[in-house]
Amino acid sequence: MHSPVKPKKHLGQHFLADPNIARRIVGALRRPDGVHQVLEIGPGTGVLTQFLLQDPAFTTSVVEIDRESVVYLEATYPALAPRIFATDFLKQDIGALFPGQPLAIIGNFPYNISSQIFFQVLAHRQQVREVVGMIQKEVAERLAEPPGSKTYGILSVLLQAFYTIEYLFTVPPHVFIPPPKVESAVVRLTRNATEHLGCDEKLFFRVVKQAFSTRRKTLRNALKPLGLSAEAMAGEIFDKRAEQLGVAEFVGLTKLVEAHNAI
Repeated sequence: MHSPVKPKKHLGQHFLADPNIARRIVGALRRPDGVHQVLEIGPGTGVLTQFLLQDPAFTTSVVEIDRESVVYLEATYPALAPRIFATDFLKQDIGALFPGQPLAIIGNFPYNISSQIFFQVLAHRQQVREVVGMIQKEVAERLAEPPGSKTYGILSVLLQAFYTIEYLFTVPPHVFIPPPKVESAVVRLTRNATEHLGCDEKLFFRVVKQAFSTRRKTLRNALKPLGLSAEAMAGEIFDKRAEQLGVAEFVGLTKLVEAHNAI
């Protein structure tokens, strides 16, 4: 298999070379809430892009940091050229690119920044209604895990607060150029009905991150830096560890921290 663009190791590029899998990934888009804008992250050689552009039901834009890929895409898909954003997705204000428009995001995400992509999605959660992404299998499993599992973590809680997460299918290494050392998987995130968690959401993010910062400790120990009194931490929930709590329990915990004005 030969790629028309040289994969760059420092960008974590592994180009998908199997059109059937590409078609399946694009087919996973459900476009809830009447989404008509689809943004592909890291199109590379356009393996997904070609199928996205075939669907007239939505407008496809792409964001690509690799200059060589941008030149290739402009030449191969000239109609797409005005909607190729040659920039770093992690530094991009999605709201400025698509003002007031609901959005679906799709892509074969570079492994080294997949978590940061999801944090960017969270920052624009009112606008991003759906994400279909190919990521490292381990990360995909972590996102979809329920509480109580060893891999359940910060991103699992934060994403599950606002999205329904489905693990769709596993992708073997040999369909990529170059093949990664691990298996990949495709996940679909669909925005749920939660407009607001009913607590201070910035504090919620902080409580979740702090709770998992020392995941082997009980919450009583892990949350000490938040300055809660011993009396405030007398409840049974503080005997648990972060990985045992679901979204609703973290919301309750955040309200408790708020009520005691610990911050």
